[in-house]
Parts: sequence; C-alpha cells; structure tokens
Amino acid sequence: MQSPARGRRLDAVAGPFTPRTPRVVAARRLHRRRDRDATGRFLAEGPQAVREALDGTGTVVELFGTPAALDRHAELAARAARADLPVSEVTDEALAALTETVAPQGLVAVCRHLDVPLATALARGPRLVAVLAGIRDPGNAGTVLRTADAAGAGAVVFAGDTVDPYNGKCVRASAGSLFHVDVVRSPELPATVDALRAAGLSVFATTGYGDSDLDDLADHGRLAAPTAWLFGSEAHGLPAELTAVADARVRVPLHGRAESLNLAAAAAVCLYASARALR
Repeated sequence: MQSPARGRRLDAVAGPFTPRTPRVVAARRLHRRRDRDATGRFLAEGPQAVREALDGTGTVVELFGTPAALDRHAELAARAARADLPVSEVTDEALAALTETVAPQGLVAVCRHLDVPLATALARGPRLVAVLAGIRDPGNAGTVLRTADAAGAGAVVFAGDTVDPYNGKCVRASAGSLFHVDVVRSPELPATVDALRAAGLSVFATTGYGDSDLDDLADHGRLAAPTAWLFGSEAHGLPAELTAVADARVRVPLHGRAESLNLAAAAAVCLYASARALR
C-alpha cells in the first residue's frame, strides 16, 4: 500500500524520476562544491541523515527515495509530506546518480546550508569549541565534527583553507552531527583565534611537539574553563601562525611505542578530556 506522502506525489508525476528528470539533474550537481556554494544547498544521504535533517525546521528542501526505501521508511516520508516538502520517487539508477556510496540506502534529502556566523555561535556562550584549521580530508573533518558533538561542543569552526563541511564524505562521516552543532566557516585564521579569546575561551593548539602535556593541563585544572581546541591536518599539522598565538601548545602523551595518533583519535582524546573537566 502506498503511503499518503508518496500517493500525493505520484498523483503529480508519471512514474518515478529517472537520472534525466530535471530535478534529479539539478540535485546531482550538488556533488560539486561550486554548485553547493552557488545554491546554498547540499545532499544528505541515508535514513539517519534524513531523520536528523528533518528535525531542523526549514533544513530540508526535498526528499528523494526509491519506492522500496519510501515504504521501509514511511515515517520519514510522512514527516516530509506534513512539512509540505516534495517527496519524490526515483528509480534505482536515479538514486545511484544522487549518491556517492557503493551500497546506498535509498533516501537522499536536498538540504539548505546550516552554517552561522562566528559571532552568532559565540554569542550563545559555548563552553567547548572545535576548530578545524587546514584539514583537507573530508572523512577526518566529519569524524571530528561527530566527536565534538558527542563531547558536548557547541560549535565546530571550519577555519582557513579547510574542506567544505557539506562535502558528501564529510556529511556522511558526521553521522548526523552536522545538524546538531553550530557549523561556522571562518576564512581568517588569526581573526578566528582573536574572536574565540575575546569570547572568553582558552585557545589550545594540538601538536605532537607541544610544550604542554594534556594530562598536566587536566591535573592543574586548566581544562575546566571554556576551551577552544585547534586541530590541524594529519599530514602538515597546524599552521605556525596558529600555534604561535594559542594559549598553549598541547601534546597528547604517548605511553606505548606508537609514533603518534591520527587526527580523529587525538581530537577525541582532547575533546573528551575537556568534556570531563567541564562537567
């Protein structure tokens, strides 16, 4: 039996959309950053991301799904229909054109960009902020965003020449956390640090060669204050201009024989150390 949401949509079109249907063609262009920037829209793939996106008022623009997926996730289709959003059946081929995964889960939402100005995010008084500076790998960026959300961060700042937060791999790696925290895009690195400090946050730069040990900071109570953590790329670390202006350059202690931690692991250790201290 067709869901009410799908039935209404199927009354308006003859059969499922194909890869050549204009709305599918337009949505597919959102795989490219220039089209995401031009339209202020991006794609969220899979039922978990769609569910989180629908929780945000005005976030979703349109929902695409295969007939099987819309039957399987009828509650999501119904939520979209109640919000007066287009719910469109697509063929398997059209769904494949809209997704980037090997085994897509049948649903894709077109969403509006979520980012807010840095001043707006800081005016809300976050006690924990993650700053991604020069991180180029979208999977790493999305994983850090997810970890920051789990640790209770109020904002994640994509600073300087950092990957687009709406890159498909970044969106998927965030596992819905993109829709939970304030996402900020701030092109100027030093100005970002100045704004964080002016808002009352201590600014800590993570580096394997830091002169401060994370455990020592925790033992001396320095993580109990509102904190912004600066994370750099796995290959090149933080830009020197940021480590120079941070309140401390912090290394994660290595008690075994591992040479280092990867970015996502180091970020998790630092953010959870702050989360524990703040609570």
